[in-house]
Amino acid sequence: MRIALGIEYDGTGYNGWQRQASGIGVQSLVEEAIAAVANHTVEAVCAGRTDAGVHASGQVVHFDATTTRSLRGWLLGINSNLPADINVTWVSFVRDDFHARFSARSRSYRYLILNRNVRSALYRDRAWWVHQALAIDRMRAAAACLHGEHDFSAFRAAGCQAKSPVRKVHAINIDRDGDWVSLTVTANAFLQHMVRNVVGLLVAVGCGDSPITRAADVLAGRDRCAADVAAPAHGLTLVQVSYPEEFALPVSVPALGRIPDIRI
Repeated sequence: MRIALGIEYDGTGYNGWQRQASGIGVQSLVEEAIAAVANHTVEAVCAGRTDAGVHASGQVVHFDATTTRSLRGWLLGINSNLPADINVTWVSFVRDDFHARFSARSRSYRYLILNRNVRSALYRDRAWWVHQALAIDRMRAAAACLHGEHDFSAFRAAGCQAKSPVRKVHAINIDRDGDWVSLTVTANAFLQHMVRNVVGLLVAVGCGDSPITRAADVLAGRDRCAADVAAPAHGLTLVQVSYPEEFALPVSVPALGRIPDIRI
């Protein structure tokens, strides 16, 4: 039986999703929790690996089990074996041909910025504090050239193992709500550090440190060394993975692009 899970986690204390030889990956704890309910070892396959410090509200994984449990049994059982900063939000029985990674049509990441003079104690691990005023119109204009299918070599990490640097960006939405600025990027897939590198460049443009044309120039140059510093990992959250309707998976929460309601 193949089972899919929606998972959220605070990535602050983890070395990313992937199982680690040293340090703790979210995958290891999820697999241990599932195994405690399944009564056998499992491998949890995720939709998208997240790096150290990166969070998820809409991660999707699948695993195979020989044990029969109800949806409620799997949900409550797995969560009872997870730490407080990792949580299963839904469980679904899926066809054997479902694959959390290869069946996905798109992935969306949200990057959250607190744009004001004073830092936040409550969001220190969830948002990048940028005290310089950000011009959202400049950032949107710069981001426009990144839409569509391109070679994103200039926005990939040096250690990225993807075979091809070509990715298709469906949308980059940049919104402001008071002091909060959110950048939500949706693509068919992402290169390692791609979103953080894009955000770093767009913030440089928004601050006025770089011209609006810089994004197009960096993209065309395909040279990571010519790009700006990557945005910190802690502002990034995997918020949604989309699949064909035939799999009838639940929609992950919270809503895509939501900005925190708290005013500090």
